[in-house]
Amino acid sequence: MDASDLLRNSLLQLSKQEKIRDVIEKAPVSRSVVRRFVPGAERADVVGAASEIAASGRLSTIDYLGEDTTDIAQARHTRDAYVGLLTALRDQGLTEHGAVEVSLKLSALGQALPGDGNAIALDHAREICELAKQAGTTVTLDMEDHTTTDLTLDALRELRADFPTVGAVLQAYLYRTEADCRDLAHAGSRVRLCKGAYKEPESVAFQAGADVDKSYVRCLKILMQGEGYPMVASHDPRLVEIAGALAGQAGRDPRSFEYQMLYGIRPEEQKRIADRGDQMRVYIPYGQEWYGYLMRRMAEKPANVMFFLRGVATKS
Repeated sequence: MDASDLLRNSLLQLSKQEKIRDVIEKAPVSRSVVRRFVPGAERADVVGAASEIAASGRLSTIDYLGEDTTDIAQARHTRDAYVGLLTALRDQGLTEHGAVEVSLKLSALGQALPGDGNAIALDHAREICELAKQAGTTVTLDMEDHTTTDLTLDALRELRADFPTVGAVLQAYLYRTEADCRDLAHAGSRVRLCKGAYKEPESVAFQAGADVDKSYVRCLKILMQGEGYPMVASHDPRLVEIAGALAGQAGRDPRSFEYQMLYGIRPEEQKRIADRGDQMRVYIPYGQEWYGYLMRRMAEKPANVMFFLRGVATKS
């Protein structure tokens, strides 16, 4: 295990440490740094951020932070947060033609609830998808740890029966993902390919960063050569360049795929990609549950640590 892999594993462990979370959340500098990457806790904060991004020619997808919900009231609260968010976005004229969409975690909608958790989460997701459709936009189902992959893909199939534009997320660090890409590289299918941000065992996932990168390229090649709509979620300049080359080799129109990056990371590169005529979508998280999100984003690519540390030193 090299230094970057050790750092990644350490950060994933930190994402679950409640005592450390309490210390970091109470540190005065944390809030100012976090605001660079999470625009705020309230709906107005994220709608304002989405408006600024739209004005710069970029698209966006919004995630209301929270997962592993084991309380039905919290699951309903998350559903209601998305309903209110989509209503506000529609009223601001931000949802037309999918300019701003939303990303959902099924665990936040009640998937882990005892008994009928899967059915509850799916019903909540349907309500959100219906409102998104009415608003002129769509939904992407975020992927979580490997134990929920099949459940999420099952939910995807059910939702797509009524809402065919619902997007999927696949994680390149899982061994199974090449096969999943082949299954989902069909016409009308929207697939966000990311590296993966959860701590997974060696039995199901590549552990070394170099192996994850190689898997990402193999998966991306399948998606670019398919008939679906690839969404290239990476900040890695080399992978972004490879994505453009693969799109060119496949004869893809710039409107037939998009790049995605996280809010607050490489914003100037995001604008450059949009300005050259390619589609760039920004993943914007908001809400109180920012700690786990922040740690997993740093772990996903240890170089992201430098972006966050620069946030401590500068506001530029």
